[in-house]
Amino acid sequence: MLSLFIVSGLGVLAMLAEIFKFKKYVFPIVLGGLIGALGALYMEWQTPKSYALFDNMIVFDKMALAFSGVIIVTAFFWFIFANDYFEEESNVVDHTALVLFALTGALMLTAFKNMTTLFLGVEIMSIPLYVLAASKKRYLASNEAGFKYLIMGSFASGFLLFGIALIYGATGSFDIAEIRQYLTDNAGTVPSFFIAGVVMMLVAMLFKVSAAPFHFWAPDVYQGAPTVITALMSTIVKTAAFIAILKLFMIGFSGAATVWSGVLAAVIALSLIIANFTAAVQSNVKRMLAYSSISHAAFMLMVVLANVRSNASVSGILYYSLAYSIGSIAAFTVFYNVSRNGNETVEGFNGLAKRNPLLAACMTVAMLSLAGIPVTSGFFAKYFVFTTLIGTEYKWLLILAVLTSAVGVYYYFKIIIAMYFKNAETTEPVFFETSNKLVVIITTLITLIIGFIPDVITGLFVY
Repeated sequence: MLSLFIVSGLGVLAMLAEIFKFKKYVFPIVLGGLIGALGALYMEWQTPKSYALFDNMIVFDKMALAFSGVIIVTAFFWFIFANDYFEEESNVVDHTALVLFALTGALMLTAFKNMTTLFLGVEIMSIPLYVLAASKKRYLASNEAGFKYLIMGSFASGFLLFGIALIYGATGSFDIAEIRQYLTDNAGTVPSFFIAGVVMMLVAMLFKVSAAPFHFWAPDVYQGAPTVITALMSTIVKTAAFIAILKLFMIGFSGAATVWSGVLAAVIALSLIIANFTAAVQSNVKRMLAYSSISHAAFMLMVVLANVRSNASVSGILYYSLAYSIGSIAAFTVFYNVSRNGNETVEGFNGLAKRNPLLAACMTVAMLSLAGIPVTSGFFAKYFVFTTLIGTEYKWLLILAVLTSAVGVYYYFKIIIAMYFKNAETTEPVFFETSNKLVVIITTLITLIIGFIPDVITGLFVY
């Protein structure tokens, strides 16, 4: 609860920095505020009660606190990685405030108990990202990315709002607990427009996580947006959207699983096939990572499809989001510095092992984790997902996931091969800021540590 107030307060403070002339102190204040927000989460975790706000519309229970912790930790590393994005004095206030408000929306999505706050959280998170995607104003690709994201995002928001309206018309409530009770009391007699509302909300949320066939915006937006904003969308936004899907469909709409489970299974299968095979032929690393994120979205959706309401489901998707976010921050940080010369292709990594052995090793660990290779955290993330799905009727999806993951190994290893077995066009060392180097090393260590001790990490989330 307090963490939400701290982060939103930091956003307001950043806006005031222009008026009261303390712009140069905004960045350290934000980092300190995020540490304070993480401390507040830890204190609330130690207390047995949940914190409800606004007539039970937002509730910070253990699930919300755990996912908020993942988001804030990721945001802390992201701000350090993106520090030069805030160096341009004319934009530092605007960019900082927009990112913090997007983060506020993400935290709302971890704690919503009402579809009104779901919609508000989605919009508060999304609207700043439309602006940030186009924040590289002098580059046509960035302007195009922001425009595409705005148009497609607005279309998805319309679906979400229409779906909410239909569900309210059937149940007379926005509260997801009351909607769940309605499904229990009226099993078999649910009106058809309620089913239409559920499907429309599913489509809208699948857009937010760029699952196929609602993924067409992702490659262009990821490629055109500034790299640091791409990293933000790929990590924090996805984590927030997945906890929203988890709570919405495994709690609110669990009684209507027969309606949405078949649609979700088809979406997962399409995402695995389209994402991995398309990523394999990409030469631009940002587009490759965009398609990679679609594949990872499919894995996390498997937990929702399993519809097993237990700690195993929460732990599985939480561990996956942590492993994926930390690995992605490491990968994007290395990529950002390697591509400073404008070369965003795989060839830009040629000979990196000779030009900077430490960072090549860190990038290797990140790629291995995203590919799901033991003993990185990415391997156990996929393992926990598989364990939730193994007892269901969707075992065929497990086979498909394993086969398509083999394709994923191919395109991740293209970067590793380029770093170690191909010659670079220049022997000049790659310049890395100390802060970026620190982020890469710490995130790499976290990737390895939580891969070695996954049970200790998942045990923290049992409640």
